This record gives sequence, C-alpha cells and structure tokens, in this order.
Amino acid sequence: MRKILLLFTCMFSISVFSQIKVLKNETLVEIGKDNSVGLYKKQDKFTINYQDLNTSNLNTFRSFSFLNLNGDVESLYKLISDGFIDTPIGNITLELPNDIIELHYEKNYGQSTVQFIQYINKNRKYVGKSQLLNKKQIDKIFGKTNGKSALYDKPATMNNVNTTSKPSTASTAAPSSSSKDKKSRK
Repeated sequence: MRKILLLFTCMFSISVFSQIKVLKNETLVEIGKDNSVGLYKKQDKFTINYQDLNTSNLNTFRSFSFLNLNGDVESLYKLISDGFIDTPIGNITLELPNDIIELHYEKNYGQSTVQFIQYINKNRKYVGKSQLLNKKQIDKIFGKTNGKSALYDKPATMNNVNTTSKPSTASTAAPSSSSKDKKSRK
C-alpha cells in the first residue's frame, strides 16, 4: 500500500511541476504558403517567412513584416505580379522600417521568377535570400488560389495556427509598426 501511495504521489508531483506549457496563438492566420515561403497575418501586421538559401545551414528561416496601411499587401502583390508581365531591368527596392527588401527577377528555365532579397536591419552585410518563385507560387502565397486574400482587410479571428513550424535558428527582422512602408524603384 505504501508503494502505491508513493507512486501516486510521485506521478502527481511530476504533473503539477511540469516546465513545459503549450500556448495557443489564436490570432496568427496563414494566408498562403508554398514550399518554404509563407505569408501570415496577425491583426493588421503581415509577415513573410522564408527559408534562407544564402546560409550554409538549411534550417535558417527569416522573416520580414509590414503593416497593411492603405492596402499595402494588395499593392505588394500587384507590384510582384506586374514584374512577371514586364520584367524590370534591375531589382525593385522596398524600404521597410528595419529592413530593405529587393525583388530580384530572372528567367529560370524560360520561366519568369522572383526572389526576395532581404538586407536585415538595413545592413548590406547581412543578406537573406528566398527561393525563386514563379507566378503560380506567388498567387498561392498571397492567398489568391485558396480565397484567403479576402482576409487582407478583415480582422484576424481564424484559429488557423501554424503549429508545425520549425524554430528559427537565426535572428529574424521584425520592423516596428509605427512607420509606413516606403516603396521605391531602383
């Protein structure tokens, strides 16, 4: 009887003093994802996550964020899509509060593709690069194929949480939400 009581006491104490607690992030909504690039929404802040191909560690994920002021998400989608129709001569440069993002277009096996190039904290020494994306992949990432593009202007109330995401092994840049995004062409 003493052994059963001791076993019960040990099991109870382990469950009471556990160190790991699972938290649910109910405001994170996945707009779209293709391979290692995804667009997520939390309230009015949009984040693009991507696997950094510019590092030797293939488990390095980076991200950049921006607010949807004046329909900036739709404007970014249109800017990227227009680049597939009329390929720009140089990179298109977008300035965020903490980062500089370049849209690099090139032909890959005869197909137009775009790549996100991120200068982390506006420092040209720290560069992250996404995979090359075609028009179909961009449509999927921006939620045009699954109908989630309708969530751009709606509050994030869905419980679609990305619970299978891998932890980032590199620092990610998260701009402050006080400034408006600036877009300029190079």
